[in-house]
Amino acid sequence: MTVKIFAPAKINLTLHVTGQRADGYHLLDSLVAFVDIGDQITAQRADQSSLIVTGPFADGVPTDATNLVMKAAQISGLHMQMGLDKRLPPSSGIGGGSTDAAATLKAAARLGASPVTPAQALRLGADVPVCLAAKPMRMRGIGEDVQQIKLPALHMVLVNPRVAVSTPEVFKRLEAKDNAPMPEVLPDWPDGVAFADWLTTQRNDLQRPAVKVMPEIAAVLTALALLPNVLATRMSGSGATCFAVFERREEAEAAAAQLAHGNPWWWVKPASTLPA
Repeated sequence: MTVKIFAPAKINLTLHVTGQRADGYHLLDSLVAFVDIGDQITAQRADQSSLIVTGPFADGVPTDATNLVMKAAQISGLHMQMGLDKRLPPSSGIGGGSTDAAATLKAAARLGASPVTPAQALRLGADVPVCLAAKPMRMRGIGEDVQQIKLPALHMVLVNPRVAVSTPEVFKRLEAKDNAPMPEVLPDWPDGVAFADWLTTQRNDLQRPAVKVMPEIAAVLTALALLPNVLATRMSGSGATCFAVFERREEAEAAAAQLAHGNPWWWVKPASTLPA
């Protein structure tokens, strides 16, 4: 039996850094959504675990025990022969490794392994529990506190300038680590336009330090802001992927085509959020 599991990209619509623990972990308050582009995990039972990586971003992806996919297989307790179709750019702030690990855990469960708890998933990384849910979530703490939220359908353009950004380096440049969280009670957004209006009042606290580390991010954000019909722009996670929100899918597709034509060296994709 072979199973195929989609590993959707994770978008941090907001990312407020609200503190830092004594052990160095940063505390976050973030709205997370998942979109209809991503990687794919293929798996079947085997005598020992192995991994083959294909796809446009396969180069340089390790296939040994350091890969989160292999670590997830170990935590699941099931040996699997796995394939990873790598379509998300690496080190890009959209949860590539974490969503691959979560998809691996789901594949193992489909093949008969005991389901992994969020606490076990957290051992693989702060984003793995929310990726395991793969639904619109408010994520707090170091990633262990996740709460499902109602989010209107969002259509966007994702852009990565094909530069990898070091998350530790970005956090090192963050000047204030005790910033205000989002409102305790979130609004009831009737549609994507209302959400985009609200989004402009919120933050990604890692955006400014990320621009200092990788100035190309500023160029991407400027290009997105100049697109027709754009409602809001922001960087996701610790970068370098940025996004622009549109009211309709057709607008996002037209904007993506325009941006890709003018910047053929960038990774540019239209995307829509997955339903809850």
